[in-house]
Amino acid sequence: MSTSAPVERFDIGARLSEMAVYNGVAYLAGQVPEDATADVTGQTAQVLAAIDKLLARAGTDKTRILRAQIFLTDRADFAGMNAAWDAWVADGHAPPRATVIAGLARPEWKVEIVVTAAI
Repeated sequence: MSTSAPVERFDIGARLSEMAVYNGVAYLAGQVPEDATADVTGQTAQVLAAIDKLLARAGTDKTRILRAQIFLTDRADFAGMNAAWDAWVADGHAPPRATVIAGLARPEWKVEIVVTAAI
């Protein structure tokens, strides 16, 4: 058995944890909006706020994001998502990012974001 660093999990549920921290890296589950009635800009802002809160719990912040994966349900929402992203991302700390058009688990969700960050 290995004596490597322990894995710390946050908000553990039956199916997933919201975040795992291992060896100085925080791995977040896909974050989705709480209020799905908002437009894509509002939903994205909600998701980014949730990311900020999780990163803070791990002792890090958005300037330490190593990569971001964004899932959008509609290509037409790209500009609206980017409006919220651009207002949020720290100057000089834009992380590597990919945006994919995909169906999400709930039809009312317009965006889901996954990030990995250094502690």
